[in-house]
Parts: sequence; structure tokens; C-alpha cells
Amino acid sequence: MKRLSWAGYTVEVDGEATREWYAGAEEWGCDCGHCRNFLALAKERKLPEEILGCLDELGIPPEKCTELSELYDQDGKLLYDLHYRVAGRLLARPPEDAPRSENSLWCGDEHFYPYGAEDFPEPCFDLCFSPWLPWVLDEPIDGRKEGEP
Repeated sequence: MKRLSWAGYTVEVDGEATREWYAGAEEWGCDCGHCRNFLALAKERKLPEEILGCLDELGIPPEKCTELSELYDQDGKLLYDLHYRVAGRLLARPPEDAPRSENSLWCGDEHFYPYGAEDFPEPCFDLCFSPWLPWVLDEPIDGRKEGEP
């Protein structure tokens, strides 16, 4: 197990188990516009460096998240909620009033939505981010009519 710290969280990671699971995992499978937009950015490694750095350190391909939600869109950017399951333990959390990182990095060990990760090795935790990402698809943002902002 390797001990790591991110944004006030301290974790113990089983890198081998994490890399092995992701080697056999499929990329996020939803084909809605919001998810396809995220996948386009992830496959081209156009995510914020903070996210890519954490995922690279763990050997997790960015397009293989275990949970993905688009929360809000504003001015051509979308706020996403991204989760990546990691084999290991969450050892310490920052104080509740601690400032969040730019991409709202956080870790949690309450697994409400294990989409595609039901067989993930235990113990585990989720490494989560909430970045604002641009809309890059050559089509209107979901739910909008052609020509609407």
C-alpha cells in the first residue's frame, strides 16, 4: 500500500489492484451528449492537470470513471461530477471548513452509485472531482434547440 495526500485527504492505495481492475474495465458507457462531451475531453486528455495528475499517479484512464453526472451548464461550460473508484483506504479528511481545490477534489467511502464497479476490490474509496469543462461537441448542448444560447 502506498500513502498519498490530495487536498487535505490522506489515503492508502493498493496501486496494483487499482490498475488491474481498470485494465479490464470499459470506458464510461452512456451515450447522452453530456457524457459523450466528457469522453471526448477525457480521451484527448483535455481535463484539468489536477485531475490528470491524480489519475496518472494511480494508473486510471480518465475515460473509465465509475460515476459521471453533468450537474449544471452555464455559458458553454458544464459542471461535472466525476468519480473514480480506488482500491485502498481513506485515512483522513480535511476539516469541513477547509477550502476546496479548484476542481473540488474530494474522497469518499460511501458507495451509493457503483455503476460498472460492483466487482471492485475491497476495501476501496472514491476519488471525486467537480470540474467546469467546455462543450466541445459539434452539436447543441443537450436539451437546447438550435440557435439557443
